[in-house]
Amino acid sequence: MPRNDDKLAPEISVSQWFNTPAPLSLEILRGRVVLLHSFQLLCPGCVADAIPQIRRIERAFASTDLAIIGLHTVFEHHEAMSPVTLAAFLHEYRIRYPVGVDQPGEDGPLPLTMRRYGLRGTPSSVLIGRDGTVLHHAFGVEDDIAVGARIAMALAHPAPVADCEADIRSADGCDNGSCVIP
Repeated sequence: MPRNDDKLAPEISVSQWFNTPAPLSLEILRGRVVLLHSFQLLCPGCVADAIPQIRRIERAFASTDLAIIGLHTVFEHHEAMSPVTLAAFLHEYRIRYPVGVDQPGEDGPLPLTMRRYGLRGTPSSVLIGRDGTVLHHAFGVEDDIAVGARIAMALAHPAPVADCEADIRSADGCDNGSCVIP
């Protein structure tokens, strides 16, 4: 069944990238599982808990095609969290995964991607499936085992099939137009 583009994760809007030779987008990463990790460098929970958790995720899933994308989502103390300060932070904390600076909002302090996803603050994370749909959305730091299980389940699913054959539908009892291929 063709995917429903209304259910696709909103595209990220980034003003500047770090740790990647070229700008990234969810469209470019389609076919891979993406963990979008939203943080601020002056957020105590991000520094103490979320960033160390992302490091553990990096190590645990290093041999997979999981794409980890950091999103520096500044909604307060804008002047203190400039791209120059972020570059030093990434260097000091040895953050090597791609990090984008969330595009500032035009009509208030909330950046564009933060608003598109309805993020309540930082740290936040969004797990996006291979088909580009949001699988899980969290505010705060969740338990490592729960996060790891969710990522592993998402990675276990192959890239989506555009359409199901009639014999697969009848054999597997497709429900609501979605099929599980044996």
